[in-house]
Amino acid sequence: MALSQLKLLVNLARIDGDIADRERKYITTIGLANGVPMEDIVPLFDQDHDDIGLKHLNNQEKFDYIVSLVQLMKIDERLYQDEIKYCSQVAARLGYDQTVMFDLMLHVREAMQKKELKTLRELTEKYLSK
Repeated sequence: MALSQLKLLVNLARIDGDIADRERKYITTIGLANGVPMEDIVPLFDQDHDDIGLKHLNNQEKFDYIVSLVQLMKIDERLYQDEIKYCSQVAARLGYDQTVMFDLMLHVREAMQKKELKTLRELTEKYLSK
């Protein structure tokens, strides 16, 4: 599971042509926190990842994936149209209506409390196809 999430994050970070240090650190931290060894994380930054399986994820994992993508997108405090488009496409592949991005863009911040995440998850569940 964690490896596919990291691949999505790397794809997003590579969209603007440069992976910023804060983006690299964010992705690495998520990988390490999910038990992915550093030697498996580092090579991910040098390649595009096309075939990422997302069908097997449960609703909590889907939510975690999309929130981590939006946090990464906002981490450099610049939003690029291509990044928003990519996140919308991933949201659709995860089973969300692409309009979920409006609520995510408004409410996701770099650091969020558990209560905030729970409220956001409840808010975004209406966008998830059953």
